[in-house]
Amino acid sequence: MTHRGPGPVLSALDRLERWTGADQVIDAVQQKVRSVPLGAGRDALHGRWLGHPVHPLLVQVPIGSWLSATVLDLLPGVRRGPRALIGIGLATAVPAAVAGWVDWAELHRQQQRVGLVHALANGAAISLFAGSVVARFRGRERAGKALGLAGLSVTGLGGALGGHMAYRQASGANHAEYVPHVVTPGWHRLGDVADFPVGQVVRRHVDEVPVMVVHESGNVVRVLADRCSHMAGPLSEGDIIDGCVRCPWHGSVFRLADGWNVRGPATAPQPAFDARIVDGAVEARLRNLETKTRNAG
Repeated sequence: MTHRGPGPVLSALDRLERWTGADQVIDAVQQKVRSVPLGAGRDALHGRWLGHPVHPLLVQVPIGSWLSATVLDLLPGVRRGPRALIGIGLATAVPAAVAGWVDWAELHRQQQRVGLVHALANGAAISLFAGSVVARFRGRERAGKALGLAGLSVTGLGGALGGHMAYRQASGANHAEYVPHVVTPGWHRLGDVADFPVGQVVRRHVDEVPVMVVHESGNVVRVLADRCSHMAGPLSEGDIIDGCVRCPWHGSVFRLADGWNVRGPATAPQPAFDARIVDGAVEARLRNLETKTRNAG
């Protein structure tokens, strides 16, 4: 049996993740993207309303349109259909790109390096399809078809890089999704009440899951999973403001009472725990949302 390492494709991607040559460019672009005054639109572009990033959803339209246009190009005598489909793809590529850049600005550096090449590939594809439309309207159908095929090929490269970011690098994934699967049922002792000063954040563990504990006035205790659902940032190191915690890495804000993500870039809520004080000790158990929903119904 031979034990081979990563092939040439994965090796190239691993080198890209470690390549620091474009880091100054990344810093400058990241600052520009973050400085755009989008207001509440930034959370909408992140996909907080959807529960996961909206960028993968938006890109389906241009990719599907361009693929369909290329298929029609293989049929004799078909001209208007490919032009219309390419035009639809170009129009819808704009909001998809905007959402992608907004997400990209809140990623780790290794993800941003791959994402920059992903964006450049998609930008090249847009240019090729734009050139395809221009060539077709000038009567150069053969050149238009060639540019369209080239554009679809580059789109495939960009899509492969996007898949690498999503599945290999877990960009856009819910980094707290594992919590309900590893915490055992029932109440877990976190420590004596005296170990949790009022108004301060204390980090503890429930089984193997790190949690942040906030002892509020009136003997109210709030417990959330510590690792941010966005990119696993340590919430216990964040600021507590108006009953919420702000992630120190990318600024996602979660409500202490139930873990709801009130502000992005996080698109998934934070796993929350019920907490109680028994015989001078703080105990917590994972909140079972399914049971609460059934009882409410």
